[in-house]
Amino acid sequence: MNTCLGIELGSTRIKAVSIDGSFRPVSSGDYTWASRFEDGVWTYPLEEVWTGLRAAVSKVEDRESIAAMGVSAMMHGYLAFDEDWELLTPFRTWQNTMTGPAAAELTERFGFNIPQRWSIAHLYQAVLNGEEHVPRIAHITTLAGYVHHMLTGVDAVGVGEASGMFPIDSAALDYDAGMLARFDALPKVKDLPWKLRDLLPEVLAAGRPAGTLTESGAALLGGLLPPGIPFAPAEGDAGTGMTATNAVAPRTGNVSAGTSIFSMVVLEKPLGKVYEEIDLVTTPAGAPVAMVHCNNCTNDTNAWVGVLGEAARLFGADPSAGELYTKLYEKSLEGEADCGGVLVCNYLAGEGVTHMDAGRPLTARAPEARFTLANFFKAQLYATMATLKIGMDILAGEGVAIDSLTGHGGLFKTPVVGQSYLAAACNAPVTCMETAGEGGPYGMALLAAYMLRGAEGEPLEDFLAGRVFAGAAGTTIRPSAALAEGFDTYIRRYKALLEVERAAVEHL
Repeated sequence: MNTCLGIELGSTRIKAVSIDGSFRPVSSGDYTWASRFEDGVWTYPLEEVWTGLRAAVSKVEDRESIAAMGVSAMMHGYLAFDEDWELLTPFRTWQNTMTGPAAAELTERFGFNIPQRWSIAHLYQAVLNGEEHVPRIAHITTLAGYVHHMLTGVDAVGVGEASGMFPIDSAALDYDAGMLARFDALPKVKDLPWKLRDLLPEVLAAGRPAGTLTESGAALLGGLLPPGIPFAPAEGDAGTGMTATNAVAPRTGNVSAGTSIFSMVVLEKPLGKVYEEIDLVTTPAGAPVAMVHCNNCTNDTNAWVGVLGEAARLFGADPSAGELYTKLYEKSLEGEADCGGVLVCNYLAGEGVTHMDAGRPLTARAPEARFTLANFFKAQLYATMATLKIGMDILAGEGVAIDSLTGHGGLFKTPVVGQSYLAAACNAPVTCMETAGEGGPYGMALLAAYMLRGAEGEPLEDFLAGRVFAGAAGTTIRPSAALAEGFDTYIRRYKALLEVERAAVEHL
């Protein structure tokens, strides 16, 4: 039996998933890791990449049957190398909010929103800062692009991943040529000893071959896989999430919710203007996508679950983590639709959508608020998607139609709860599929299978809808009018709470 292997380096786990010829997950392995805050930068040591990959791949069964594979990772960020592929400065992840001046100037120059997370914002900020490594740069790439290059020797990424580095021309399936020229002409750039296009990886659409596992790449994986395995183009976690949830066709979208939360909605036509809150990226096939990316999702909720677990243990109970989450999520369903006036801001980190450079988690309420466990925990869960809703409301105001959203990630592990709240927040049906629990690495394995077929002239959306997900098991929840009205009330109060959050960031 031939299998396809998808690898994803996420924010908290490195995971490998293999699928069979019927596109069903058959085996998986993972490794837990965490970013570090060192010298004012959120980073990961690159040597741990290989420790984690070997650990995850070693747990995958039937490795000798792998016919194709691919690498995905958390999008954006900055990895700069010299001509010998020696790292010039520690990896700067998507979590960093240190590129505000660069992002603002590029957005104005391009007439296109450049978020702080994007690789081009990090590069230009390094230029503005006069960092000593800048003239020596020969390559910039993402985490997925780096791993793909080390395993295959090919300096290329998928078009979806590339779209989080620099704006993409969807018709050409390449970087936007006009914007490349405008960047090279910037006063602080034009005298540097490189042109931007020479630094960036090649762009490949889904279905294209992207090299094979080399002898040196196999050695980096500890000999767990044989050389010669063909690779699909490296993709970002946004693109693999869309693939894993069958959300690559116009009027469809998905929401990934865990450490961070982001939505991807495939557009029928361009937006009417530039919005700082909306990123414009692409599917792995190059179709334009509106992305609302929020740095904060479940971290504050996780902390409260831990505290409430401590309280339970004071009375002799010892619930497991799974029991705690399930009970508290289900208890929230008893809360009032507007959370009874209880408000939570869950910002541990800054938020681009609401223009916060740092975070201070807050719980607030007026004296007349009904402060019950159900209302408090419903407010916690509303907070995980409140900032996302602010961005999604912008898309609704632009007339962006959404026939279906698919939810995946830890927020949806307890049935019904997160799904119901997201449907209310986005005013769209939300589906959770059984296979979505495998997430990005499953999506990457599907992209490897698509590449192995030579794409056969079949668009990616047809391959997914007709071959992979036809008859797939899942549950769909439509928005409740009462919950939607309650969430709208909550979000009006939440926007006022953000002024308190700004003061907290300044004074605490």
